[in-house]
Amino acid sequence: MSAPTLKLSLQFADASHRDRLPRHRVRRWLQAALERPAELTVRIVGRDEARALNRAYRGRDYATNVLTFAYQVDPVVLADLVLCAPVLAEEARRQRLDLGAHYAHLLVHGALHAQGHDHERVREARRMQVLETRVMRALGFDDPYGH
Repeated sequence: MSAPTLKLSLQFADASHRDRLPRHRVRRWLQAALERPAELTVRIVGRDEARALNRAYRGRDYATNVLTFAYQVDPVVLADLVLCAPVLAEEARRQRLDLGAHYAHLLVHGALHAQGHDHERVREARRMQVLETRVMRALGFDDPYGH
């Protein structure tokens, strides 16, 4: 069975980790998480843009690691994934994670959100963590939740 098709736009407003995020690698990580065809824009941003988007769309006045803006799920997933480079770097350093693995995890996480998965309730969170772990292991990474 082949991976679902993916149209990918990769943008760097913050290019500090550009060498860690070659297009072929980002594509591979995202496709591993896709259950259906998708058109995704991935934008790597700095703290100011992440904070402004989080404040405008979620009412939270801080820069967060990843924001998913899902516009359509069926028949094609249409979404924007916004990742904040400085926040990811801080989290990876603090949690002693490889930065590339952390980016992979949050791209997988965002792609699952774009497809309608959520973690607001305990049951949903468990299901999403199982999916994330399965995808990350298939990609050759450790379980991001340490199970």
